[in-house]
Amino acid sequence: MTSLPDRVGARIEALIGPDPVTGLGVAVSGGSDSLALMFCAADWAAGRDIPFRAVTIDHGLRAEAAREAAEVAGIAGARGIAHDILPWTGWNGQGNLQDQARQARFALIGDWAQRAGIGHVALGHTADDQAETLLMRLARGAGVDGLSAIPGRRLVQGVTFLRPLLDIARADLRDWLQGQGQGWIDDPSNDDTRFDRVKARHALEVLAPLGIGRAQLAVVAQNMAEARKALNWYVYLAARDIARLDAGDVVIGRAGFRALPDEIQRRMLAYALCWIGGAPYPPRRRPLAALVADALDGAGATLHGCRLLPGGDEIRLTREYRAVAGLRAPVGALWDGRWRFVGPVGDGGLEIAALGEEGLAQCPDWRATGLPRASLLACPAVWEGDRVLAAPLAGLGNGWRQVLARDEEEFFAALMMR
Repeated sequence: MTSLPDRVGARIEALIGPDPVTGLGVAVSGGSDSLALMFCAADWAAGRDIPFRAVTIDHGLRAEAAREAAEVAGIAGARGIAHDILPWTGWNGQGNLQDQARQARFALIGDWAQRAGIGHVALGHTADDQAETLLMRLARGAGVDGLSAIPGRRLVQGVTFLRPLLDIARADLRDWLQGQGQGWIDDPSNDDTRFDRVKARHALEVLAPLGIGRAQLAVVAQNMAEARKALNWYVYLAARDIARLDAGDVVIGRAGFRALPDEIQRRMLAYALCWIGGAPYPPRRRPLAALVADALDGAGATLHGCRLLPGGDEIRLTREYRAVAGLRAPVGALWDGRWRFVGPVGDGGLEIAALGEEGLAQCPDWRATGLPRASLLACPAVWEGDRVLAAPLAGLGNGWRQVLARDEEEFFAALMMR
């Protein structure tokens, strides 16, 4: 019988595939799932001389959170595993807590991975999570994407997130940990019936006598995942014919777009929005359908931190200025998850920020670039105080280059990995 570390290692290897591996990270909360993953992944990385590092988010939502994060650091340290703790202070008591926490985890871990030179991060979602997710999405009337549940691999802002435990039950992980003499941390929110996931967990117990269990739902999820792959392949082929990148914008031929089936239109725009804005998930179906209608009509709109520009023979999606107006980064850092600047070494005091109205006024040749004004407002520039030192896309180079961290080939290739 194959051991758990071998099973997990084989799955990691399959999910990474031919990618070059600069380093492997793992997100660990201290629960049984992520702890087992951390130990197994560390063994796999050590056997291949791959740099390995673990990270824990201190969400600060419970008084015990900081202590638990420190406990995880101690467990990792005892195994010789490098470990970091990242605090999250973004919860203001409004909106969907679990959704906001999930998005914050992706953003924090993605930034951490990029700083550490880690290209792949493993997450501890199990077969139990897969079944629970499917039930919750059924309740929301989800389509193919929703019912394919949790993907084994997902690219978010240049970092590939892997889920190597999706075919392993939580009970198996706990049995293995107990055999190692290792305990884990139980989060009391896992028993809080105010959360949909906990309700779904209880519902699975009720459905079990009908033959609707983890294994059966996993089959449904796999069937839907195969359907999703086929649809995304169609989107890829269509995008190759009618879409291109232009200065970070996604530009789509309107006539070719109009000829596509509704579902392919929707998927193409959803993917473009996520590519530009860096969001891990597409917008809801209703606002996305409205955006498709606006794109077909030649109207302008905003959605998901992006802007649909009106008119013309092409559909152009660009970053929305308001989404990046307050975003600042030091020169040399990745700005908005996708832009870097390369240029002469300055005297310090330089930062990257959106051009905006004030910056665009300092670029007298911006019209000669041929780029829309709305696109340039949201593009980054090198600032020295109140002065724009360089804005290459707006015709003000001054020896600087502006480079997309992910090029056009990556744009198309990522379509096939969704």
